[in-house]
Amino acid sequence: MRNIDYKPTVAYLGPEASFTHVAASYLFGTDGLVPQPTIPDCIEAVTAGRVAYAIVPLENALEGSVPMTIDYLFHGSELYINAEISTPIEQHLMVNNCQKDAVSNLDSIQSHPHALAQCHKYLQYHYRRTPLLQTTSTAAAAKHVAENPDLRIAAIGNRLAAEKYNLHIAEENIHDFHFNHTRFVVLSLRKGFLEVEGHQEKPKTTFMVKLPEDDRSGVLHQILSVFAWRKLNLSKIESRPLKTGLGNYFFIIDVLEHEDHPMMQGAMEELAALNCNVRSFGSYYSFEQQPSR
Repeated sequence: MRNIDYKPTVAYLGPEASFTHVAASYLFGTDGLVPQPTIPDCIEAVTAGRVAYAIVPLENALEGSVPMTIDYLFHGSELYINAEISTPIEQHLMVNNCQKDAVSNLDSIQSHPHALAQCHKYLQYHYRRTPLLQTTSTAAAAKHVAENPDLRIAAIGNRLAAEKYNLHIAEENIHDFHFNHTRFVVLSLRKGFLEVEGHQEKPKTTFMVKLPEDDRSGVLHQILSVFAWRKLNLSKIESRPLKTGLGNYFFIIDVLEHEDHPMMQGAMEELAALNCNVRSFGSYYSFEQQPSR
């Protein structure tokens, strides 16, 4: 848990014991956390001013970006990123205590789509013919299993969810790869750093870049050169559909520098001269949560 001198309200993808809840608790403590049923509900809660912050998953090391977060954040959102936290992800297969003997003959396994994908090899090998059902979060799956003790169903989620909903962990660490982390971002209506301790020294800035309308040859190379010759280090570049037609994309770019740095200001001016449409989601610090032992 980080030190923070006040207790803001924070929307997170619930219910309790989701991975988002774990990340939110690490940064903010447990007071003032407001569970939401979906990622759009989290974003809308902070957009409407019902909470001070929202924390949502943005990217997983195994499965890549979370499309729903990107769609709501980058298409028409007026929010800014105030912090990011990388949280280790460990997935466990859990059942109701009265269904311990039914593990080999389950009617379904439920979890968030990313969690199911992160355990693909395990599920393919052990539960090839068992239906996989998607839920809004890993904690929602665990809660559903707990509320239906007569059903032969299992959930995939974290150890906290098993403890919270009194479930039996039938199989530990079923994720396919052990270096599994999810990047969560803290969103608010205002630019600024989240004032908590323990961040990495170098700030990061996230931009959305739309290419010029004339679609001339070599424009992406020109955009990357804007950063390259200034020795601005890009930690990520990703293309996403603009949703205006096939072949139309925008780019999400993470730069390891504060947006007020003179070189960053020069880069923004040069991108404008190239007729690019650029929007900054602000500069922020990164936090890394250590695995609990």
